[in-house]
Amino acid sequence: METRVAIIGIIISDPEQVGRLNDILHEYREYIIGRMGIPYRQKKIHIISVAIDAPQNLINALSGRIGRLKGISAKTVYSDIITRQE
Repeated sequence: METRVAIIGIIISDPEQVGRLNDILHEYREYIIGRMGIPYRQKKIHIISVAIDAPQNLINALSGRIGRLKGISAKTVYSDIITRQE
């Protein structure tokens, strides 16, 4: 199995969706390296970055699930670091 390091950038414009977002992130907790959240009060949004090390298809699935939430957008940036695990 190969894993990649990536960052998922998340912008939340509907705070009612935060609970659902946290539930999804909790499901993938074993792959999450860390996350940082920044409230941008002047624009009434929240910005979250999630660092993850997981198989690419799992990263795609996570990003897709997040992006389908109403009032939330997500984009993923992949590193060139690929780790092969036996």
